[in-house]
Amino acid sequence: MSEDPGPNPFVKHNHRQCRTSGLREAQDFCTIRGLRLTPVRARVLEILLESHSALGAYDILDRLKADGLGGQPPVVYRALDFLVEHGFVHRLERLNAFAACAHPATEHEAMFLICSDCNQVAETSLAPIAADIDRAALALGFGVESRVVEVVGRCPACQVAA
Repeated sequence: MSEDPGPNPFVKHNHRQCRTSGLREAQDFCTIRGLRLTPVRARVLEILLESHSALGAYDILDRLKADGLGGQPPVVYRALDFLVEHGFVHRLERLNAFAACAHPATEHEAMFLICSDCNQVAETSLAPIAADIDRAALALGFGVESRVVEVVGRCPACQVAA
């Protein structure tokens, strides 16, 4: 069974709904588990939910400064550490950036489709190809412990523009 991919970030849609539902899920998760979704943590998540682009920590920090929520790097890094640890945000190695998780309420392995032109990011399930990755690794005697797949290409809008 495949998981619901949610809105396609490469197609125009209502980002307000992404932001609202993502914040609600995070608040519910934190309430149930007795965690604190501080104003800074909530704002960092909201910034990442406002679009489907990956943002670097300093880009987020600039937004926090503008909102009067802190101007020092540790502020944003502590918030990002919390959000990554609890599955609300993913760290994208290729971009050295962060993106909001499309499915924070479910345990999953994600694959990221990253536009090389505009840096928009789509998250989809790794499940359909996870077994193939494991078989390829096993053929080399390698035991997989975790998988992070980042696929780079061009989104539909950037393909048209090119």
